[in-house]
Amino acid sequence: MLRLLWRGLLLLLVLVLLMQFWYLGHVLWWKAFDPDSTAFMEAGLARIQEKNPDAELRYRWVDYNRVSIQLKRAVIAAEDSRFLAHEGFDWEGMEVALEKNLKKGRIVAGGSTISQQLAKNLFLSASRNPLRKVQEAVITVMIEALWSKHR
Repeated sequence: MLRLLWRGLLLLLVLVLLMQFWYLGHVLWWKAFDPDSTAFMEAGLARIQEKNPDAELRYRWVDYNRVSIQLKRAVIAAEDSRFLAHEGFDWEGMEVALEKNLKKGRIVAGGSTISQQLAKNLFLSASRNPLRKVQEAVITVMIEALWSKHR
């Protein structure tokens, strides 16, 4: 029985590692190339297609240099003011969000950084599942280690 349990755990570990290599491969690829779509784009399209099966995604990538500096600064100011200073996680922001949530007794604030939001939007769902948050953290580390802040 114990041997069967160990084999099961080993198989689970191998599957988790394979999944991480799949994510890593995509992070490496998308370092140089834009994705065709993201998990959030696909989920949004699926919701729309429930009412309109013929709906399609239409978007156009805009080169970073063509986005105004004011818009870039506004996004950073609104979403992650310490973006250029942290390495993927804003521990102070998370602490403030936790305090707000504890005070209200429910989730009213989040402490996610732009890097964490990117990991979630590219690969994952909007679920608040703790396992999804762990996977988001792993992908965030990959992105921060391999991509420039500019990317």
